[in-house]
Amino acid sequence: MITLAVLLLVVLLTCVPYLVSIALAEGPAQNTADASPIFGVTIPPGYKQWELIAPAEEAAPLDELRAVVGNQTAIDAYQAGKLPFPDGTILVKRAWKRKQSPEFASATIPGAATTVQVMVKDSKRYPATGGWGFGRFVDGKPVDEAQHRTCFACHEARAKSRDYVFTRLAP
Repeated sequence: MITLAVLLLVVLLTCVPYLVSIALAEGPAQNTADASPIFGVTIPPGYKQWELIAPAEEAAPLDELRAVVGNQTAIDAYQAGKLPFPDGTILVKRAWKRKQSPEFASATIPGAATTVQVMVKDSKRYPATGGWGFGRFVDGKPVDEAQHRTCFACHEARAKSRDYVFTRLAP
């Protein structure tokens, strides 16, 4: 009887760390009101600490500064030159209005935040859109369904040969 109890204790102690790691990897449950229509994409926690893939400047009429960051899966794929991107890749584009630096006249700096745009690679969940789910957020809330319906068409028309991704790794 003691041997069975010890065996159960060993199994439990062996499995608990694994189960905890799975639960932590899932992250906190997100409110579905914060998910993009059509795709159900949310803003990933901690994305502001992710590695930079590339900056960009958007001309008029948007006049924005942008930075695309990626999770480790994205960074690994970019560094390996791997296309298509593997499932689990997440790209986040942060955008701000451009403004002139008050300290340095020739410098442009980020002004007010405009959008956060998210692409999530999941071939099983998003087969109709090249394996990508999209989310566009203003002030942390998803924009309307009509705007989300334009995401894939734009990516398909301009970046299909690069797995629907515009951004290239900055040298």
